[in-house]
Amino acid sequence: MRFSTILLGGLSLVAATPAFAQDSGSETAPPSPVTVSGSVAILTDYRLRGVSQTNKNAAIQGALTIAHDSGFYIGTFASNLAGWGTFGGANMELDGIVGYKHSYGNATADVGVTWYTYPGGSSESDVVELFGRLSGTAGPANLTAGVYYAPKQTSLGNFSNTSYSRGQRWDNLYLTGDGTVGIPSTPITAKAHIGYSKGNPGLGPNGTSLSPTGEYWDWSLGADVAVYKNITLGVAYIDTDITRAESAYLQPNFSKGQVPGGASIADATVLFSLTAAF
Repeated sequence: MRFSTILLGGLSLVAATPAFAQDSGSETAPPSPVTVSGSVAILTDYRLRGVSQTNKNAAIQGALTIAHDSGFYIGTFASNLAGWGTFGGANMELDGIVGYKHSYGNATADVGVTWYTYPGGSSESDVVELFGRLSGTAGPANLTAGVYYAPKQTSLGNFSNTSYSRGQRWDNLYLTGDGTVGIPSTPITAKAHIGYSKGNPGLGPNGTSLSPTGEYWDWSLGADVAVYKNITLGVAYIDTDITRAESAYLQPNFSKGQVPGGASIADATVLFSLTAAF
């Protein structure tokens, strides 16, 4: 059974479980040990580590997290897809996340695993990735350092090299640094990101890769504006150091519309987003 079926069934079971009846002798119920949060967003592009997953077109995304006050949580993320290979024939990404978060003084540690899956596509497109994040404050800034490691798996193999592609299993490492700072007396939060990818120098079995040139940097600068209650407008400039020469052997997969010589899906872009959180 594919992970997407298991995930949807599990979330449906949680949503359908009835709450315990409130004690008739109590005026107020105690706080629930379980909290549910999520978001829905519209974006002008879906960039994963600087590379477009939607052929440089718009995306609609949703996220849901169910957390326990012990620190353990489960979540899911979904987005439409296009271009950049075939994702095994899928036009949707549906991720499952299991993690644990705990605060130590002013610092918060967050560890877990993400399963990237593509409903309707090949199982060889799925990727399992471990992650660890440490966040804290430095003056007015909130800072986060992250390590993401995908162990060796077939979906990360270098299938560009047809002479040795069968049976290949590669791993992938991604390191990140993120920072945000609120601008006093305004609804604006400035944000910055830098990431470093290292993995297979080529395409996976379905024409995609987490580190398409073997290793590269991505970065972004932007801002979020709280426009109304839980609604946020975001803008970000996103770029990578992947050159046209470095990505030449990835063509046509790495071009918009998968057209030889077309615009790279890792070209710099200005991305706009509108997010509603709950």
